[in-house]
Amino acid sequence: MPSTHRVLRRMATVINTHGLHRGEQFAAHGPTDALDICAIAYIVAEDRPAPAVFFNDEVASFELIEASDRAMAAIRAISAALDTEPCDTNGGPDYIEHVSNWAATPPIGATEPPTTSEVIGRILRAADSIARDHTLPPHHHAA
Repeated sequence: MPSTHRVLRRMATVINTHGLHRGEQFAAHGPTDALDICAIAYIVAEDRPAPAVFFNDEVASFELIEASDRAMAAIRAISAALDTEPCDTNGGPDYIEHVSNWAATPPIGATEPPTTSEVIGRILRAADSIARDHTLPPHHHAA
């Protein structure tokens, strides 16, 4: 089972190689079948190709991603590295919506969403933060 740190690092590689889908659904057919950031978390964490539902069923895609503990750990780590907080839906934070919207939507005052390099950078910072937190002595907590 890959650690969250490794899932995040692999996600950065996948995005660098295949790009990032920022449109409708969690994936789009094309030369490289681009995936949404949360779909990438799923395929990397579960070590499997993109399921067909990612291309045509947003509700089923959401449920599939949410059912993967490893994907959700990576998505929560990215969410924690963002400058905003996730919205609460159904009694809890909506991490998938938070991370997907961040990667696909221009921030306030901007006309473009974060660049691919900015997305990769944020994922790598989340990975580094996890690696750093796991190397602290057991009695020490990060500030």
